[in-house]
Amino acid sequence: MRTRPDVPELRSILRDADHVDVKTATADGTLRQFAAGALDMRPAWLTGLFKVRDAAARVLRLDPAGRLDQRLTPENLPFTPGAKVHFFTVTEAVEDRYLLLETADRHLTAHLAIVAASDGDPTRFDLISVVRYHRRLGSLYFNLIRPFHLLVVGGMARAGARAA
Repeated sequence: MRTRPDVPELRSILRDADHVDVKTATADGTLRQFAAGALDMRPAWLTGLFKVRDAAARVLRLDPAGRLDQRLTPENLPFTPGAKVHFFTVTEAVEDRYLLLETADRHLTAHLAIVAASDGDPTRFDLISVVRYHRRLGSLYFNLIRPFHLLVVGGMARAGARAA
């Protein structure tokens, strides 16, 4: 597990985490440009995955994933705690440093941190996924979707790099 030690805000979400993964991309651009591109990724296959997820969620009595109605741009991407970004909520953010998002359900809580490390050109961006299960259903659900999660976050890293 590789995380940014210079982002103390991540320590509390990493403690007792059941799953952590990191995807990295490099790009010439800002955190806002990268994050907007990553979070606005919506190829047809992803739309299909969300439809399958929502059908499975109904069977498992979970909340639907939420909607991806708003198109994100660097200018309209909120960095204000409490603001909504699709089905995520902004929990912490520091301009040009990191953006921490959270989504929670009865079965698990998931965080997505997008961290910029501008220790040279180009900037390295880490997408850090952190999942904490609330009960056995959380583990079952996440292990079922894990391969898709890795594809989605990898795609987000590539989309963010293209946008930045």
